[in-house]
Amino acid sequence: MTTTESATAEERRDFIRDIITSDLASGKYKEIVTRFPPEPNGYLHIGHAKSIALNFGIAQEFPGHCNLRFDDTNPAKEEQEYIDSIQSDVKWLGYDWAGEPLYASDYFDRLYEWAEGLIQRGLAYVDDQSQQDIRVNRGTLTEPGKNSPFRDRSVEENLDLFRRMKAGEFPNGVRVLRAKIDMAAGNINLRDPVLYRILHAHHPRTGAKWSIYPSYDYAHGQSDAIEGITHSICTLEFEDHRPLYDWFIEKLPVPSKPHQYEFARLNLTYTVLSKRVLTQLVRNGHVAGWDDPRMPTIAGLKRRGVPPAAVREFVRLIGVAKANSVVDVGMLEFCIREELNRTALRRMAVLKPLKVVIENYPEKQVEEIEAINHPDDPNSGTRKIAFGREIYIEQDDFMENPPKKFFRLSPGNEVRLRYAYFIKCTDIVKNAVGEIRASHFWSPILTDALSVLPSSTLPCGLMLTSPLWPTRTSCDVFSTKTAAPCPSWPRHTFSFPKPRARKETMSSSSLALALRIVLTSRSIIALSSLEARWRSAAE
Repeated sequence: MTTTESATAEERRDFIRDIITSDLASGKYKEIVTRFPPEPNGYLHIGHAKSIALNFGIAQEFPGHCNLRFDDTNPAKEEQEYIDSIQSDVKWLGYDWAGEPLYASDYFDRLYEWAEGLIQRGLAYVDDQSQQDIRVNRGTLTEPGKNSPFRDRSVEENLDLFRRMKAGEFPNGVRVLRAKIDMAAGNINLRDPVLYRILHAHHPRTGAKWSIYPSYDYAHGQSDAIEGITHSICTLEFEDHRPLYDWFIEKLPVPSKPHQYEFARLNLTYTVLSKRVLTQLVRNGHVAGWDDPRMPTIAGLKRRGVPPAAVREFVRLIGVAKANSVVDVGMLEFCIREELNRTALRRMAVLKPLKVVIENYPEKQVEEIEAINHPDDPNSGTRKIAFGREIYIEQDDFMENPPKKFFRLSPGNEVRLRYAYFIKCTDIVKNAVGEIRASHFWSPILTDALSVLPSSTLPCGLMLTSPLWPTRTSCDVFSTKTAAPCPSWPRHTFSFPKPRARKETMSSSSLALALRIVLTSRSIIALSSLEARWRSAAE
């Protein structure tokens, strides 16, 4: 996190941070413990960045820490690749977790013991109904559910069946363990939810040890309690699950009692953020992988060239709210542009090349001109760019018949190349279909600069590195024959008066303009008594 972001974090406020501030002030907690609990069944997308920034950001702003925990309760869809990518994405965003990554599978033994405890207390039973029958008998939002015909099994029978489920005696889907709550509850999540199902699958961490796996609802809340999470922060779709989490905490011997808080998830216009749909795009070959630059995954954004600071700033701008909304994708693009404009080093590229031949530039000569890396950051330094007789420009920067107020290249118009010389178009070369293939230019700067030098000491090359006007510059004398410094010529330092107008034309003072461009670069050029000639011309 940058210094600017740290300062902004101190001013950041939302309803969750207000709750945390109040809990710390009242002494309810001495430190805050949050967690980011992804399921390792796919890559993270831009929607997850909001939860990452919120959970890890709170741990940075308040006393405490944030855990990275993988809720790996479904081995059929989980892979080590997803686990590795999630860790990489979190770190790329600029966050880190406390200690080693945690896993819900670390608590499988304890969760199983607690499930047997529920059976022994008559709060859970083994159901032999099919998945379809369970769904039908669950009821609807307006109609209550129906009790399972196996709901009143004895504790001994349920324990025996559950242990045999664990031992792998039954095939997939034949039996499940359900909590015994209320099939007529208004909240469907309380209508005897499934706690365990039979699944003979290899787990990335536990291997073939387990033949039954806990449901997400059962493992998630209890993992929070085991880790001592103080504020379980979830998105709004889990709001209806909170009564079930509270029921588990009340009925189980958990070491702590976290409270769940819900916030609005991130929804972007024109953007698919469904992990199921994104998985289909990858598996069906519609994209080149999870990190395809067209994907809204964090890996895709990274490969696209999006800086992590832009994502953090985007999350900060959209804020944390209780009501769902849709954010315009243009806001994300704005944050990306702003961050790139602030930090990206400048480079020049030609996408549609047009050949330019500078006729009065020496053939086979190449010089290096100096260009700044960032116009607003002097500390970014400079770079060298090769310059020669033949260069390439964008086709859009030249027009044969330009409209009014067209200030780029056109026949007879004189313009300045960035970091280099002034040039004027003298000829156009077209192909058989009339397309412009090359343009010939003449540089008045080079001609006038050469005219003031003795013929025996013509310069090897002229180089422009900065449009700034220097008050002093030093020049070495070079020999045109050897392209090496002439030891007989001393090194000179000259002082020059600043021209009255920055856009001084060639017609008014060709010599002054020529020297202004040549000497601005601190070029290594051949000079004799140039100081006296400059002063006489300036006067």
